[in-house]
Amino acid sequence: MAVNRMFRTCPASGLVFHEPAENLMKANAVAAAVSLLVGGILAIGVTLTRWQAVHMLPPDSFYLFLTAHGLNMLVFWIIFFEMAILYFTSSTLLKCRLAAPGIGWVAFWMMVVGALMNNYAVFRGDSSVMFTAYAPMGAHPTFYLGLILFAVGALISCFVFFATLVVAKSEKTYNGSVPLVTFGAITAAIIAVFTIASGAIILVPTFLWSVGFIDHIDSLVYRTVFWAFGHSSQQINVSAHVAVWYAIAAIVFGAKPLSEKVSRTAFFLYICFLQLASAHHLLADPGLTSNWKIFNTSYAMYLAVLASMVHGLTVPGSIEVAQRQKGYTNGLFEWLRKAPWGNPAFSGMFLSLIGFGFLGGISGVMMGTEQLNLLIHNTLYVPGHFHATVVVGTTLAFMSLTYFLIPVLFRRQMMFAGMAPWQPYVFGLGMMGVSLFLMGAGTLGVPRRHWDIAFAGNPLPYEFPGSAWLMMALAGISSIFAFVGGAMYLAITVGSVFFGKKIETPGFKEISAQQGMVGRPQPAAAPADTTVIAGHQGGVGAGGMCMVAPGTFVLAIVFLVSFVLYYFINWKYLSTVWPLR
Repeated sequence: MAVNRMFRTCPASGLVFHEPAENLMKANAVAAAVSLLVGGILAIGVTLTRWQAVHMLPPDSFYLFLTAHGLNMLVFWIIFFEMAILYFTSSTLLKCRLAAPGIGWVAFWMMVVGALMNNYAVFRGDSSVMFTAYAPMGAHPTFYLGLILFAVGALISCFVFFATLVVAKSEKTYNGSVPLVTFGAITAAIIAVFTIASGAIILVPTFLWSVGFIDHIDSLVYRTVFWAFGHSSQQINVSAHVAVWYAIAAIVFGAKPLSEKVSRTAFFLYICFLQLASAHHLLADPGLTSNWKIFNTSYAMYLAVLASMVHGLTVPGSIEVAQRQKGYTNGLFEWLRKAPWGNPAFSGMFLSLIGFGFLGGISGVMMGTEQLNLLIHNTLYVPGHFHATVVVGTTLAFMSLTYFLIPVLFRRQMMFAGMAPWQPYVFGLGMMGVSLFLMGAGTLGVPRRHWDIAFAGNPLPYEFPGSAWLMMALAGISSIFAFVGGAMYLAITVGSVFFGKKIETPGFKEISAQQGMVGRPQPAAAPADTTVIAGHQGGVGAGGMCMVAPGTFVLAIVFLVSFVLYYFINWKYLSTVWPLR
């Protein structure tokens, strides 16, 4: 009976929370929010310096801000939140106790100490080596040690997640195979183990080099192994935020996967091939054969692209089927027009899906092609691309999930109910602008790592066309909108968690999952159905997509046409420089 008192059932959603897992979810989510706050403040300094008309920071401060921003956003914010997702998709969705919660807390505090150590190293002023920290640039030893501690803590958390799956299986808390959302989290955790192992292979000797135990770190070896960590860490994000897409489709609409087998196969393709996209950072490097480059950036990578296209088709397809079953059957897009666009959980998820697919996906395939990569390698196109994937795709998806978790996990009513429906639009559209305009500037050749695109004071200055300056100005303006959207998110979530009215258990049943998100009902949204989130649904056969989800099929055709046109334009652009050879 003592063990049973450690569980609670949420009356609104039907989800079962194990108290130790619940506490770890809360701790990781709060740490993630703090990292997002720090990274967001630093982002303003970076973008307003890139904006030539403002040019806010001197070079030393710019590179300090850029280093801290990259690490807090790409590593600390996202991985802390992903650890919360792992605990949620294992203990909560499988209705089982968390394995070894004490070890989970050890892992959490290792991650916290590691993040603090790394930030200390950067802000002390002698570790402005950026996210990549390419050797032979050297940072303070605490820079590397902090990353190692954080990575080991995350790895231990992954092992706690796997152990929890074993507990659920042995105690038979679910039947059959694990739910699809949990399967997506397993995919993320498997990629995380590979990623962290790769990081250890290169960061441990680099730390020893920083303290003088090793005389030399080969720069080419560092780059090659680092990107197995640096880029693959973002592939953890892709798997995690796709799992969030499926979860929110189920929570808001009661949507069932069109075909669980197809979706699971797509996740499996992520495990096998997604990390190979890391090669696009190395296509201009010597020492790697053309055969290796071509294989990784064509035949192998396209299988990962196929997986993302499957998810991009099945998630909106499942929503369309659910909406049509509710009676929204007029025309191709009534199901979409009548979707709950005032519900930030849905709007954030759908903007994440569109931005990740059209901006991040198309640009990623283009820059992953060996020949086309030479057009934009080390230009601002690269950060434009990963802001579309990591920020619009992952961060916005995580934000949308938060609107469901605050009333369900933290048991707090949402503050600033009138502002919450607008937040995903302000942040999402602002960040889409940042991504689009950075990619535009990169296409015109604006460098990725130089603090001053005018190259002021150089003996051989380079004059970019006026359109490049315009792109940078528009990126700066868009970043301000995105910053406001991020501030809105932190005000809503932090305010709700610490100052929102506590939802007492007797009255909790009166609050639907959607009402709790923004403090008012969303008539087009279905109540959360835990059997759809955590259960097993056969869904509709994927082969009948054009019949059961014609609107999604048309959107897929639009995506395909956009992809083909953009691909052709870049090959045409490349052909104009061939005569220079």
